[in-house]
Parts: sequence; structure tokens; C-alpha cells
Amino acid sequence: MPQITIGGIGFYYLLEGPEGAPAVAFSNSLGATLEMWDALVPALTGRYRTLRYDTRGHGGSETRDQPITVTDLAGDLAGLLDALGIGRAHLVGLSLGGMTVQALASAEPERALSATLMATAAHMPSPQSWDERAATVRAQGLAAVVEATLGRWFTPGFAQRDPAAIQAIRERFVACDPAGYAVCCGAIGCMDLRPALSAITAPTLVIAGRDDPSTPPAMAEEICAGIAQAELLVLPHAAHLLAVERAEAVGGYLRAFLDRASRDA
Repeated sequence: MPQITIGGIGFYYLLEGPEGAPAVAFSNSLGATLEMWDALVPALTGRYRTLRYDTRGHGGSETRDQPITVTDLAGDLAGLLDALGIGRAHLVGLSLGGMTVQALASAEPERALSATLMATAAHMPSPQSWDERAATVRAQGLAAVVEATLGRWFTPGFAQRDPAAIQAIRERFVACDPAGYAVCCGAIGCMDLRPALSAITAPTLVIAGRDDPSTPPAMAEEICAGIAQAELLVLPHAAHLLAVERAEAVGGYLRAFLDRASRDA
């Protein structure tokens, strides 16, 4: 897998699909890697050129152990698009990735052909809770929070149906750089994107899991209320990592939405 340096930080990425096709850039969840999109990307095969990358401090991407904001993460994505010669793209993110997409699509609206925001929020109180999680991970590693995290990420039914998928997610989670995870926790804790939502002008699809305790549908509704061209989909039988748990359904909805947005662009 190739690596590219943006602002002195090395990022692992995977660029696939026909040259000249509309680009779709995927940004991953806190504690996950670009593999979280593996089961969803095939829905776009042949139609789109897909870009996946590991957020700084995750997977194969490097980090700096210093405070960052979601704006910095949006800058990472913008820098990666620039380095790869991708002027405009459909932006897709889940959880922290969805926050990154909101920040980029509001700061540079001309970059976004569309925005798809999955299991995410524009504001996630409280800063203290994120500081506490970061401190725990720094002191004890990701293993200290993995079981509680997986309990929020998936419904019990999925854990029983596909234990292999759960195990793969668990292994990638605990392999994350504790410092990289911690600085991203800090970015979430200080984030408030609500005033910026009105600057997002691209067609926007917001997807929430009905059973998501981390970013429940009410948070998705708040995002939709702030964006002029937003539509909401609440997915049943889905918790937080819905792009994994409901990959086939999410892939179908995403493909239909991207097709519409591409026609209208």
C-alpha cells in the first residue's frame, strides 16, 4: 500500500477504480482503519474512483503527539486530495471521518461533489469525557477501552453472526497508536461544527443507526437541520459502525445517492 507525506506526516492510502471516474474519498472512524470500508467499496466498483486512507495515528499513517483539531484532520484530507491530483470528490466519512468531512465541506465547499455523513455528530460533549478516554489510552493502551467500544459499535446480533469481522476490527483497534488515538480524542472534545453547517452547499446524505448509542439519530437530525441540501436515513438493526454491520444496505444507498449527485453536479 503506498504512502504519501502531507505536512510532514506520512499517510497510507489506497486509490482504486477507473481513471477519469468521479472520485469518492472515504475517511475512517476513530480507532478504525481504511479496511473498515472493505465490504462497502464493492458497491461502487466500476463507477467511481475510490480513495481510502488511514487517519493520522491510525493504521499505517503516522502522527505527531501534539494537540490537533478537526480542522487539522480536514487539512490532511485536503492535502491528500491535492497530492493525488483530485480536485473535487464525493466525501464520505463515518464518526470521526464524518466530522472531518463536515469540516472540509464547510471550509472549502467547492471541493465537495457531495457529502455523506455516517454515524457522526457536529458536536459531542463533554470535553472532560474525551480527555479522560485519552488519558486512559495513554496509560493503558487501546486494549483498556476496546470491549466497551465494540459494545457501542455493533449490535449484539451482529457480534453473534460474524465473530470473524468483530475480531478483525478488534485487532486493528488495539494496534492503533495510543498517542494518535488520544490526540484525535482531543480534537473531538473541542469540536463544535454546528455554526459551520450552513456553509455546506453540496448535496448531503446523513445516515444514522437506529441502535447507535454513540451518535444517536438525534445528532443526525441536528446536522440535517443545519444543511440546506441534506437528507436523513435512519438505518434499522445498526449501531455505530454501520458501514461494517450493514455494509450491503449502506453500499446500495450510497451508490444511489452518489449516482444522483453525479448527475446533478
